[in-house]
Amino acid sequence: METGDGRTIQPLLCLAWLAASLPIVAAALPIPAAAGGRLLHGLLSAFSARGKTVRPSSSSAAPSSSSSATSSSKTKFTVPQKYFLHFYVVGVAVTTSLLIAVLFYAYMKMTPLLPETSRYSTIASHLVGSNSFSFGSVLSLTMEHKYRVWRTVFVLLLMEIQVLRRLYETEHVFHYSPSARMHIVGYLTGIFYYTAAPLSLASSSIPEAVDFLRGQIAEFIVKGRGRMPDLVIDSSSLIKPLLKLGWCQWIGAVIFIWGSLHQIRCHAILGSLRENKDSDEYVIPCGDWFSRVSCPHYLAELVIYLGLLIASGGSDISVWFLFIFVITNLSFAAVQTHKWYLQKFEDYPRSRYAIIPFVL
Repeated sequence: METGDGRTIQPLLCLAWLAASLPIVAAALPIPAAAGGRLLHGLLSAFSARGKTVRPSSSSAAPSSSSSATSSSKTKFTVPQKYFLHFYVVGVAVTTSLLIAVLFYAYMKMTPLLPETSRYSTIASHLVGSNSFSFGSVLSLTMEHKYRVWRTVFVLLLMEIQVLRRLYETEHVFHYSPSARMHIVGYLTGIFYYTAAPLSLASSSIPEAVDFLRGQIAEFIVKGRGRMPDLVIDSSSLIKPLLKLGWCQWIGAVIFIWGSLHQIRCHAILGSLRENKDSDEYVIPCGDWFSRVSCPHYLAELVIYLGLLIASGGSDISVWFLFIFVITNLSFAAVQTHKWYLQKFEDYPRSRYAIIPFVL
């Protein structure tokens, strides 16, 4: 089996994303209560609940034994919402590790790109005559392979920007209430997500990059540091291959940046809602995409991952399954949040949709 095709890791990732997406899709379907539809929806709602949607309701009156039991059951198997920080620490660790590994492999084995291929192809056409087609085909496959590896580097760079920004926002933009919590299943799902997402984006290049690193480590062990060649990094060899990528990568990057800018703005609005960081009071968010939907930060996340999908070239099926999970998971969470807003605020704008204007 060819080491660089990702045939081992991609099916596992696809199965994982499918297993995570199907319960959400099933919970959103109009399954009769007798068939377990209500139970499934209730379980998914509990697992995905976080912050305001999981916080026990407060009352000015002294709590009765029944209300205390309800509050206790509602916060059972939960962790503080500030543990969101763990998601992005994991995301940064995994994405950075993959980026370094694939970038090192691309720099050492996949440069240079266009000039040499074009020159050799021209020489071949003069030397081998009718055989130049087959020789050119081999060169085309080599070029396609090089582009795929450097495309993976490009997408991982975008993902690195995303997780680093989210890590910063969690620490400096959001002010989680001390009583804000999330279900342990939601917490574990977040850890899984920020491990599997960068793996999915790099799945086509991981096997060969790992094989290359193993070879380098084995050579280092056998030869020792003194007999290993010095690593000389040429900055132009790092930048030029990225600049030679196709229009899909740059269109994807523009969409990614557009979604990121709106998410930054929406997160700033959400982070500024509570003047008192220890307060549990909520107000209706306004501004930016909040004029259209209740969860514009989720809508921006969809745009961000659409940009990543386009930048990846759309040839890796694991990235498609990742995007499907992002759509189903965020749509379900947005609907729950939208319902909470409608119940919480009598004057909540009825013209707003949950996540996608005029659709959902």
